[in-house]
Amino acid sequence: MQTQRVVLLVACGLLMAASSRADDEDFSQEDARAAVKAYIDSRVQKDGTFRYHDPQADALLDLELDNIRLVRRIHGYGHFVDVDFHAKGEAAKPYDLDFWLKPAGKKLEVVDVRIHKAPKREGDGWKLVTRSPIPWWWIPATEHPGETEEKKSWQVESAVNEYVAANAKDGVLVLKDDKTGEERTLDFVEIHRPLRRIEGGSYFACTDFREHGSKDKFYDIDFWLTEKDGQLEVTEARIHKEPKNEDGVWVQMPRYNFEKEKVKDLH
Repeated sequence: MQTQRVVLLVACGLLMAASSRADDEDFSQEDARAAVKAYIDSRVQKDGTFRYHDPQADALLDLELDNIRLVRRIHGYGHFVDVDFHAKGEAAKPYDLDFWLKPAGKKLEVVDVRIHKAPKREGDGWKLVTRSPIPWWWIPATEHPGETEEKKSWQVESAVNEYVAANAKDGVLVLKDDKTGEERTLDFVEIHRPLRRIEGGSYFACTDFREHGSKDKFYDIDFWLTEKDGQLEVTEARIHKEPKNEDGVWVQMPRYNFEKEKVKDLH
């Protein structure tokens, strides 16, 4: 009897542990919609607008919600919610923002928010134009990740994006400069394409960051990733190019070059 009770308790414990480790399949489209609505509502300003920092344009946008329009799921990567906004006081000036959500315990949490389409002036009005590069989650579309010998570029991009989002505070990533030892405060702008696989099994991604508080000082940051238990993990981040002022203009100067898939430091 005592043995049966122990087995029952262990079984219950395993059941509870399994239920606490939610997968993206455990959540519905309505769950994703509700999580995004709660996220937006929690960040609405006193004037009723949702404030979003556009990293590409380096602009602070005050947006008014129109419609939570589309929810997609990529197996193993989470839910992606497409939301329509317009600029405060300008109903005809639209924005299309994507919200990336992943399970966190028994709920969905927003990992990152990126602009999918932004307004462009056309005559007396505005039209929505797809941003380039598009967020990585639009690349697979209806494709199932599947099992392949090598990870696909968008899978590498997703791992870098998640690493940056998880380590940034209020959108600002603090990175220790491996050359000077100083801490750099950086705003994530974009990931370059194509991404690369390095001989030996690791992966590589090149990114652009803007120095926080600056308009035109850009850093090129390289990320190295390796696969562990089927998942890609960032193992190293280094400054590849740093901003140097030349005749009043900030230009990116490389610290090292790549030769035959190996990193070579410049002197």
